[in-house]
Amino acid sequence: MSKNIYDHIVKDANMNEVSIGTYRNKVLLVVNVASECGFTYQYEGLQNLYSKYAEDGLEVLGFPCNQFKGQESGTNEEIQFFCTEKYDVSFNVFNKIDVNGKDADPFYNFLKNERPGIMGTKNIKWNFSKFLVNKNGEVVKRYSPTTKPESIESDIIKLL
Repeated sequence: MSKNIYDHIVKDANMNEVSIGTYRNKVLLVVNVASECGFTYQYEGLQNLYSKYAEDGLEVLGFPCNQFKGQESGTNEEIQFFCTEKYDVSFNVFNKIDVNGKDADPFYNFLKNERPGIMGTKNIKWNFSKFLVNKNGEVVKRYSPTTKPESIESDIIKLL
């Protein structure tokens, strides 16, 4: 198990390897996303945060996941199209992954271990769970799926 967030490699939507180290000295908001969820409207709030603070060092990293009632059934290409056409998303939306279970992406296992949920639970509860990472690569906060992106803004500003 990696001790440092920047040691992780993930895959983008085209299956190219991307080092999380690319985002060193940035504030990260990492979110497991889905196109057919009751919380899908949060793409708008995530994009607004990204548009507002990207120049100051914020990166939003979206990881599609189909583990919650099959709400992200599309291919990477379909997901990218949906995000740009419906929500004008310009932040990175990566390869579809598992966030829980034996096939969970190691990056997500790291996030969950660094910042467990309520009562120490490790599993991601639902789509649009969020992790906030400071410029030093420390996972400083975990937010529930119901937490709207707008309500995270003050926490992001403090870290920028």
